Amino acid sequence: MAPAKGILERLNAGEVVIGDGGFVFALEKRGYVKAGPWTPEAAAEHPEAVRQLHREFLRAGANVMQTFTFYASDDKLENRGHKQSYTGAQINEAACDLAREVANEGDALVAGGVSQTPSYLSCKSEADVKATFKKQLDVFIKKNVDFLIAEYFEHVEEAVWAVEVLKQTGKPVAASLCIGPEGDMHGVSPGECAVRLVKAGAQIVGVNCHFDPLTCVKAVKMMKAAVEKAGLKAHYMVQPLAFHTPDCNCQGFIDLPEFPFGLEPRILTRWDMHEYAREAYKAGIRFIGGCCGFEPYHIRAVAEELAAERGIVPPGSEKHGMWGAGLEMHTKPWVRARARRDYWEKLKPASGRPLCSSMSSPDSWGVTKGHAELMQQKEATTKQQLKELFERSKTH
Repeated sequence: MAPAKGILERLNAGEVVIGDGGFVFALEKRGYVKAGPWTPEAAAEHPEAVRQLHREFLRAGANVMQTFTFYASDDKLENRGHKQSYTGAQINEAACDLAREVANEGDALVAGGVSQTPSYLSCKSEADVKATFKKQLDVFIKKNVDFLIAEYFEHVEEAVWAVEVLKQTGKPVAASLCIGPEGDMHGVSPGECAVRLVKAGAQIVGVNCHFDPLTCVKAVKMMKAAVEKAGLKAHYMVQPLAFHTPDCNCQGFIDLPEFPFGLEPRILTRWDMHEYAREAYKAGIRFIGGCCGFEPYHIRAVAEELAAERGIVPPGSEKHGMWGAGLEMHTKPWVRARARRDYWEKLKPASGRPLCSSMSSPDSWGVTKGHAELMQQKEATTKQQLKELFERSKTH
């Protein structure tokens, strides 16, 4: 049975809703997702891995189980010679079943998610792009998810198209762009993006991925201000990276030379997540979760920081003393001396890498929808195409 209270009922009552984390990055590190395509066939191939990750986020305090359907549109599953053992429908159905199974183990909701498409980048028509979303939506309706999320959109136009498709179901719709304070890839401001999404029918708007938590909170604050100025109403969500991104430009961490295999030195600590949760709450955001890089312990930190507001402590806190309290039992006295909040709040972690700089220079090729280099193909990238890209990268 679905939970008695839906997403809008919870948000309308002022409750804090905690999302889960970044499945594609977490499962890539565990050996179940291939970096590059970032597609979620693991939902059908290795359901035990996806199920276990859902359970870990549930135990950490998440009360939204987002279906592992990121990039599960048919055009993305066929992109660049990526051969599939399962159809898009099979992957989407398996993901819905896993999310529902685990959600029913707690007081959690299931959110069916769609994301940006290769069809849009290749300048396919609005009708073609919407038809791609509709295929996933048919599965979500069949499986009766609790609400819908259009997430990870670099262009507000495509996000609006997604919302227009999703809202036809009558289910609550959230829309989340992967943008920062500079706006979408065509320079549309976060505020204007939010207004367009609300007018299209989204009841929850915000940002996810591409930037660190405090940058994302800043972008959502801009959205909130614009929506209110326009005389509209909405709830707000944020699901950022778990990586520090102070040196990123408009496109975020994808432009960092460390993306995606060298990002570990940038990972946020659990104590950074306490700060994030508090800043998001102070900004009026009530749907607070994570995206790439977020592991269950990060979500547990969010849940612990907002335990008083939520009135509950996550089950995962059984094995974690608040602010390092468990260290009181350590054998070494200097470690026991760290069992206090002010120690961890003031800590400035060292990287342990003497020759590393603190910042990177992002790759800024300046291409977006409509550029020839972004025209997507079903065939695998050829050696000649790769050679041309290698040569061009030397000039940036």
